[in-house]
Amino acid sequence: MKMLPIPHTQAHASNVVLGLMRIANLQDEDIRTLYGSARDAGINAFDHADIYGPTRHACEERFGQAVKLSGAERESVVIQSKVGIRPGFFDFSKEHILRTVDESLAALGTDYLDMLLLHRPDTLVEPEEVAQAFDELYEAGKVRSFGVSNHTPGQIELLKTAVRRPLVVNQAQLSITHCPMIASGLAANMAGLDQSVDRDNGLLDHARLNGITVQAWSPFQKGFFDGVFIGDRENYPELNTALDEIAAKYEVTPTGVAVAWITRHPANMQVVLGTTNPHRVTECAAGSELPLTREEWYRLFRAAGHTLP
Repeated sequence: MKMLPIPHTQAHASNVVLGLMRIANLQDEDIRTLYGSARDAGINAFDHADIYGPTRHACEERFGQAVKLSGAERESVVIQSKVGIRPGFFDFSKEHILRTVDESLAALGTDYLDMLLLHRPDTLVEPEEVAQAFDELYEAGKVRSFGVSNHTPGQIELLKTAVRRPLVVNQAQLSITHCPMIASGLAANMAGLDQSVDRDNGLLDHARLNGITVQAWSPFQKGFFDGVFIGDRENYPELNTALDEIAAKYEVTPTGVAVAWITRHPANMQVVLGTTNPHRVTECAAGSELPLTREEWYRLFRAAGHTLP
């Protein structure tokens, strides 16, 4: 498992992250097995959000109930959560951030978060309020580092006009078939080509220039929760053939290759998994350090239907 130093922090995190948004209805033993499988595979990073589950903090609470971390084990893992989404609106107010973090800590059964992410951009954000909340959380030892999710470079720069703590990650959707942050740059300045449209204002380049780690969510989705592309030979026959052939070469599964397509990128991105299947976690972890060649990486890109001028 490849471990990444998270810029501007003391943390080292696996480049495969286990997301825990679907554990609300699992039994304690199933959650412990899932966690143990991740740790056995070398994963030390775990992703939560206050909204995951049928009620607020439900998945955080189930994790805290099932996985009792010793002091040493807690220090060896990176636990992050997200804040800002409320029913029908987004909220980056100081009051909401502070209250939500306290609730998350209680649910998880931990004294601190390694990282807190602002979930979806709040267009009514007051950067000074966010800065005050972050400073209070950091000084109280409740949050060690901060980041964002689904934010554009401009939105990050706006926050930075007041926020004094470094913003160290940006979690965004990315897969072989859904990769506008990569694909648009590879077809820049081509009039009339949809792929050339910059949909995130250069998110990936901004991250690399500013020491921000991109965390890729939905790494197997065709689009925005449109189903997975692995095994979909009706819509992605060429891609699945390429996945199968490259998987056979490296003696992994196509799932591992799909992970490797992201981890191979020199931006040192992390892949956030959403599975509750321990075996699938192991398959995904196999893609952590898979040494895809340039030819293989670009073959997958083209087979997914993207233009390479």
